[in-house]
Amino acid sequence: MIDIRAKQRLGDLELNIELHVETSGVLALFGPSGAGKTSILNWIAGLNRPDSGRIAIDGRVLFDSEAGINLPPEQRGLGYVFQEPRLFPHLGVKANLLYGWHWRHRRQDGKRPEITLDQVVHLLGIEHLLVRRAGGLSGGEQQRIAIGRALLAQPQLLLMDEPLAAVDARRKSEILPFIESLHAELQIPIVYISHDPDEILRIADQVALIVDGKLVTLGDMETVLGRLDLPALSDAAEPGAVITAAILEVDDGTGLSVLALPGRGSLEDSVSADTGRGEPQTIRIGRLPLAVGDPVHLRLLARDVALARQFVDGISILNQLPGVVRQILPGTGHFVDFQLDIGPLIWARITRKSADQLKLQVGDPVFALIKSVAADPKKFS
Repeated sequence: MIDIRAKQRLGDLELNIELHVETSGVLALFGPSGAGKTSILNWIAGLNRPDSGRIAIDGRVLFDSEAGINLPPEQRGLGYVFQEPRLFPHLGVKANLLYGWHWRHRRQDGKRPEITLDQVVHLLGIEHLLVRRAGGLSGGEQQRIAIGRALLAQPQLLLMDEPLAAVDARRKSEILPFIESLHAELQIPIVYISHDPDEILRIADQVALIVDGKLVTLGDMETVLGRLDLPALSDAAEPGAVITAAILEVDDGTGLSVLALPGRGSLEDSVSADTGRGEPQTIRIGRLPLAVGDPVHLRLLARDVALARQFVDGISILNQLPGVVRQILPGTGHFVDFQLDIGPLIWARITRKSADQLKLQVGDPVFALIKSVAADPKKFS
């Protein structure tokens, strides 16, 4: 259990966090710049001392202002991956990795199997880099070495502070699969900071939304990233919904993948004849580098969903999914937001003029029109 109840004044920011969450999987700290995310990570690591409060990991107290406990970083048994790799440029890759290995005796969790150099090298795909000097590596290669160094310290918990912020899109796509595999392969819980919802979509199990030094909400990706007010609470998000689908076909013969959407069993009888109620609805997107049966998290932006009262012939949009209107919100400016039940709940943002023409009411049957390119398969490669 990650157990945080602490406060600290940081300039104009009053950081006041109460967070209690199981140490399993990947917890993402998400929110705008300056919200206090890195300060929370530094609290856990012992690099920053709260003014008051208590911090414990799996019952082991790291900080307690009333009891006078403040363990130094080297005694906390944690690993930390910063935004910048912070490697020793004069040393080789193997020597940088083994710097973490030298701290293995600090490991506090005797129940977890020890992570070996061979495991880390294989997991991160860095066999060919072992004879290189750290100073001659690309940014993406350096970050993989930094992750390996942190893993070889045998951490009870791995802290990652926007580890992909300093690499370009190509390098990010190379590193993300390695980060995805960390918990699955090594069973190390991770606290991961990012302001990129698509990045969180790839790796997180739970999301803690931090705004202005406060925990706004804690929940799964569908709940947190699906908030309609997310743009007002973050730097780089648009309103939309997150759904978890399963791959039915990797390639349907046209280069598209077919995904089964989850069902809520709540579609109205008025549309059941058209939906084939009882069978999952499907959506087609670009071909994914995954296998049949694999789960996929899709983020569908509200602006990428159009509405129609009936199925539309002679149109290029392949995904026309029947559903029911659940909510209608005025939105901002000249737009109106519709929450739709198509099995999962999604949002559509259309112009007020279009809304007036459609004359939709809550409970009305509707078709959600979603382009196949709305869910970018490159985000999963």
